[in-house]
Amino acid sequence: MTGTILVRGARVPQRDGTLSEPADLHVVRGRITTITPTGASGGAGPGVEPGIEPGIEPGIEPGPEVLDAGGRVVLPGFVDAHTHAEAAVFEQDVQLAMLRQGITTVVTGQDGVSFAPSDGTTYDWASTYFAAVNGVHPTFAGGSVGDLLGTYHRTVPVNVAYLAPHGTLRYRVLGAAQRPASDAEVAAMAGLLEQAMDDGACGLSTGLEYVPAAYADERELVALAKVVAARGLPHVSHMRGYEDKGVAALDELMRIARASDVATHVSHLHGPARELLEHVGGARAGGRDVTYDSYPYLRGCSILSMVALPTWLPLADARATIDALRDPATAVRLAEHFAGLTDLWPRITFASVPGMEWAEGHTLPDVAARLGRSAPDTVVEVLTATELRASCVFAQPPTNSPESVRTLAGHEGHLAGSDAIYWGGSPHPRGWGAFARLLDEHVRRGSWSWWDAAEHLSARAARRFGLADRGLIAPGAVADLALVDPGRVRDEATYEAPRTLAVGIEDVLVGGVPVLAAGQLTGATPGHGLRPAAAGSAARAVG
Repeated sequence: MTGTILVRGARVPQRDGTLSEPADLHVVRGRITTITPTGASGGAGPGVEPGIEPGIEPGIEPGPEVLDAGGRVVLPGFVDAHTHAEAAVFEQDVQLAMLRQGITTVVTGQDGVSFAPSDGTTYDWASTYFAAVNGVHPTFAGGSVGDLLGTYHRTVPVNVAYLAPHGTLRYRVLGAAQRPASDAEVAAMAGLLEQAMDDGACGLSTGLEYVPAAYADERELVALAKVVAARGLPHVSHMRGYEDKGVAALDELMRIARASDVATHVSHLHGPARELLEHVGGARAGGRDVTYDSYPYLRGCSILSMVALPTWLPLADARATIDALRDPATAVRLAEHFAGLTDLWPRITFASVPGMEWAEGHTLPDVAARLGRSAPDTVVEVLTATELRASCVFAQPPTNSPESVRTLAGHEGHLAGSDAIYWGGSPHPRGWGAFARLLDEHVRRGSWSWWDAAEHLSARAARRFGLADRGLIAPGAVADLALVDPGRVRDEATYEAPRTLAVGIEDVLVGGVPVLAAGQLTGATPGHGLRPAAAGSAARAVG
């Protein structure tokens, strides 16, 4: 990175919860070099730790570009710890949605299903099974994690980190098999995972309510967790259940952690906060490295097949599942399963229904009434018509209350993840507003200081995934920066108008390059595919 920029008159969060007096951030070749009181000729600003990272020359080059912060709060660019943006990040409307929330790095490869490492058959499966979640990558059609990370090199305005997805590894070795893996198959998966780590993956993700991971036993999961534990990287898991199943699912993750010594990160934790946090707190007190992400909404979003169908169907094989859904021999057993979901049907709203776009944004009962069919029959019709490529937004049970959401967001183990899914005519609004909503709800209400906001939204995720030079406002840190207007920042997206942009963040830098100016994309694409740092070193960019 060449060139210099001076961010003038910003207020920097301090460890004691206060904000500094207006300060100037001097950025050279993409990194903060010094922080000085506004108007001063030199010296460190209040509360700023002195020292420059080796290889970063102090001072500023002549004639820096000036960005007037005007007293806005400067925060380290936010790290979205859970997002399905590996393909969507190439879409300009998605880039704008991210940057208007201050997001400068996204962690992808979530829930155990994504594009790499893959051969052609595995890529086709992952793209089909998670079509409504991950979309279609515009340039990648299979290959290594390194190949995938390379597609983000200076092609997008934000940085992309990637978790090695267990389901993808498993499908590559076992295909759609509905059984535990043999020792040889586990060893083959471990070998693929080792290579994925070498190629830049920042951890392992599992999606234990999705297939084929739902068929994995703890022996398999422990073996793979040991691979990432040896690298000091985390096991990130969509657990085997949430809400009433959450405690038992957490117990499984803790057994895996004890057997492998892996750091554990729970994806999109929600449910009864008291019971869940007792388990998280107990594990942390016992020396286990446990964190989680959550989003500030009472509705989730996923593929309809996971929400509505049992795993005894061959869900990893779309054609076999569709044939089974049409087979009268399956009907009785399926009817028994559907009978237990009567409380779910009214809570479902369709998000993406290819070929039946008229259904998007409508509830399952409304669509069923239009079709003149029962709710279960409508689910089967939608899934067969879309070849399982439908997604839905669904209200979570009462155990996930507003108070539970706030309590989870206040814990020391919490970091923010939107779980954003950007596809369909009526997506969940969390991809457009989660980070702005967290700032509005927690800083405005006083449950977080601005320092806390930087921890929850950036620093903890940077540490969790080994992005050692991000999440900081300090000399030597990469200048991923978001300028926040404290009086204006808020989420304006709704379930009825989910693509509405957040307000209050209008200027964002990535690697010292302005990527959002006056609320609009600048067209600059300084983003990278990020590799995790080795212990004590800086994160590396791929490309």
